Amino acid sequence: MKPFTFLLAILFLVLSTAAFAERLSVSSGTANIRSGPGTNHDILWKVEKHHPLFILKKKGQWYHFRDFEEDEGWVHESLVDKIPSVITKSDKCNVRSGPGTGYKIMFTVDKGIPFKVLKKKRKWIKIQHADGDKGWIHKSLVW
Repeated sequence: MKPFTFLLAILFLVLSTAAFAERLSVSSGTANIRSGPGTNHDILWKVEKHHPLFILKKKGQWYHFRDFEEDEGWVHESLVDKIPSVITKSDKCNVRSGPGTGYKIMFTVDKGIPFKVLKKKRKWIKIQHADGDKGWIHKSLVW
């Protein structure tokens, strides 16, 4: 392969990967995560609303993604959207009434709980769970 052709091939690979290197989140109540791009593939697990996904590629109407635990799967495009979201990556995360440790703890959540992002203030994120619970969480506790 000629050097110029090789460079074009590398550039195409980088650009095509970057085109799908985006973060989406589940917009439906729950979504089936499948082993391949189609309903004929096994359901590996289910995720709830606002679960963030890092999109790796698209095949037809299906997205191949990686999640916060580095697990990979496939999800149908109708189940996701560009809604800013985060997911807790630590056990026992405090969700507070305001953006700081001096604010009251509203509730505590375990690892793997997804939230919609409402607002950001310095190192704090105002979040809302699918059930309506709201509060502030430190960005170091989420992915």
